[in-house]
Amino acid sequence: MPPARPLAKPEIPIVTSFAELNLLPEEQLANLNELGYTAMTPVQEAALPAILAGQDVRAQAKTGSGKTAAFGLGLLQHVDAAQFVTQSLVLCPTRELADQVAKELRRLARYMPNIKVLTLCGGLPFSVQRDSLIHAPHIIVATPGRLLDHLNKETVNLDALKTLVLDEADRMLDMGFAEAIDQMIAHAPEARQTLLFSATWPKAIAAISARIQRSPLAIEIDSVDELPAVEQQFYEVARGRKITLLQQLLSKHQPASCVVFCNTKKDCQAVMDALTDSRQSVLALHGDMEQRDRDHTLVRFANGSCRVLVATDVAARGLDIKGLEMVINYELAWDPEVHVHRIGRTARAGEGGLAISLCAPEEAQRAAALEEMLHMKLSWQTLPAGTSVVPLEAEMATLCIDGGKKAKMRPGDILGALTGDLGLNGADIGKIDIHPIHAFVAIRAAVARQAWKQLQQGKIKGRAVKVRLLK
Repeated sequence: MPPARPLAKPEIPIVTSFAELNLLPEEQLANLNELGYTAMTPVQEAALPAILAGQDVRAQAKTGSGKTAAFGLGLLQHVDAAQFVTQSLVLCPTRELADQVAKELRRLARYMPNIKVLTLCGGLPFSVQRDSLIHAPHIIVATPGRLLDHLNKETVNLDALKTLVLDEADRMLDMGFAEAIDQMIAHAPEARQTLLFSATWPKAIAAISARIQRSPLAIEIDSVDELPAVEQQFYEVARGRKITLLQQLLSKHQPASCVVFCNTKKDCQAVMDALTDSRQSVLALHGDMEQRDRDHTLVRFANGSCRVLVATDVAARGLDIKGLEMVINYELAWDPEVHVHRIGRTARAGEGGLAISLCAPEEAQRAAALEEMLHMKLSWQTLPAGTSVVPLEAEMATLCIDGGKKAKMRPGDILGALTGDLGLNGADIGKIDIHPIHAFVAIRAAVARQAWKQLQQGKIKGRAVKVRLLK
């Protein structure tokens, strides 16, 4: 008897547009146009045909490259809405990224009736999540630790899993989730599709791919040699003078939105305190914060109620702020690839941006490593002379209203109450975010206190509501 022949890989077509993919339902193409997906990104062109064909894929692609739509469209095509079992699982390193991914999956599934997407992350009561799992979701988006809690308590069943996605796998390893990932995979069937996305490709990621994937298609998009369209400026400055220089640069450029990256939580808090003392519109984002405070911070930065966000790399993972004008590296990242990931946040969707790095003499070795890896001469700037500190004031402020999706609160209900019953000008009202138990409304700062007082005495959908002005 001749030896058994290995199964042939499916023939993967080359496509350059979503229309060539024959996505279902038919309304999906119109949905993509409505969502602004008019042209495929490189990672979508390379990965989507293979994902739709059921092949394992491992892709190196940075945040903002369109990878969420790549794996999202693929896994949705494999979901059978009539089967009320968990068929797809997306693992993310942080709750912020998980929330962002789940939100995007719901948008992509708008024309697919009865698709249930559930987020399982720490920071929320286990009992509430357990109750939501009584009827199994088609898709789970989770952080590894909380998912493992549910698997161990048998509140999640992965026996029918078709597609497993590890999103930003490098950060999951940085955060110590390697063992949790292995334990989780022990609950999943071997006959599954596994998709692995990572911004960088260290040896540990290659090892995980070898353990959990079957002959994956390897894709490398936006390698470190392909720098985003960002103007980079470097300043050599003594560590003790970094705060002063940071204040001068913010005063000079007056960015509408800026992320300041720090390597440690201690520096993150110290920088925020110093900027607060000089009347800058600033908030911090780091791992020691309570989940509620993290949520409030992200909402306020995204809606224009805060102009400067001081963050650590892990806390900012998954942060997706459109139109981010500037990134400042308060300290150079230890890993040059992390530097590229940082500055790329201000060059989304082909837009340019400005990235400024403050480098103390003791960081010279990191600067040299960055120069060598990027194959470019760093652009060193002359320190500004005596620039006065000008306060950065936010244009908007944020109202937090008790009552969100669970209370069936809709943006139109809030807008109607503010402009109709309370008589506010629609031009003074900005972004409205509806969360499970709260709604957040951006109000022009000049009238925010007036709106807060009036809304406390008014009603939304005929009901009195509790309102707070976030500070």
